[in-house]
Amino acid sequence: MMKKFTAVLLAGAMICALAACGGDDKKESAAPDTTAAETAEDTKTAEDTTAAETDAEADGTAEAGTEGAETKAGGESGGKLIMATEAGFAPYEYTEDGAVVIGVDVDIANEIAKAMGKELEIQNMAFDSALLAVQQGKADFAAAGISVTPDREAVMDFSVEYATSRQVVVVNKEAKRVDSVDALTADTVVGVQSGTVADFYCQDDLATKDLKQYGKFMEAAMDLKNDRIDCVIMDALPAEEMVKANDDLELLEGEVLTDRYAIAVQKGNTEMLEQINEVLQKLMDEGKIEEFTINHTTK
Repeated sequence: MMKKFTAVLLAGAMICALAACGGDDKKESAAPDTTAAETAEDTKTAEDTTAAETDAEADGTAEAGTEGAETKAGGESGGKLIMATEAGFAPYEYTEDGAVVIGVDVDIANEIAKAMGKELEIQNMAFDSALLAVQQGKADFAAAGISVTPDREAVMDFSVEYATSRQVVVVNKEAKRVDSVDALTADTVVGVQSGTVADFYCQDDLATKDLKQYGKFMEAAMDLKNDRIDCVIMDALPAEEMVKANDDLELLEGEVLTDRYAIAVQKGNTEMLEQINEVLQKLMDEGKIEEFTINHTTK
């Protein structure tokens, strides 16, 4: 069960920004030296995430659907290093003021850009679009709480896994249509972010009959607050932030599964992958990723 299905991660809520994801507990520090460019608007909506797009993701032929996607990555981008992300997944990526993207992954990306002597440019788009941008070479890499799955490995290359997360369940506190993680069934009306570990889990393992897929966790949270769905399954960190920002939501004890995250690059881009891995390993050895996470999950 890997959408990165047997791996994990940490993240924060979309509402606060969640992720998802919306900042996790409100970070103490923003991203390092390099200033992230203003996020490019995603032209896809939650409804656009269709089966056709899923097929396109598999063969890498679909359009990424963002303004920034026209910018060429790699050598053609000159002194810029282009990062594709979905800034609704706190504490990994979220917006501080609705425009500038910050978070754990941004801090990591800034370190990668610094090591390469480049300026980081962040393009904010739907999760599926971020993956497509990398496949098409329109972004140098994607970082957005990405799980490694066999299907993705067929069309993209991945860095070493650098973060672990738990997939948990958020419910409407008053309605509480699900009272425990073990109570999830195929009949549970579940909200998920399209293309995430939870999405694949509900389709492949839980066999959810009424699965509601959203472009951003914030949309799922609003439907949950309005009692239109039974629960939301998502990463633990963004879930915690979502609950902190919404008194009418509740996080159930336990976890659905665990997940690990990696950075995605275009298939065959060995040079980029090696540079990213070198920085990631150094950050992990020095405890910097944990430090970044604390900065974005504490007030």
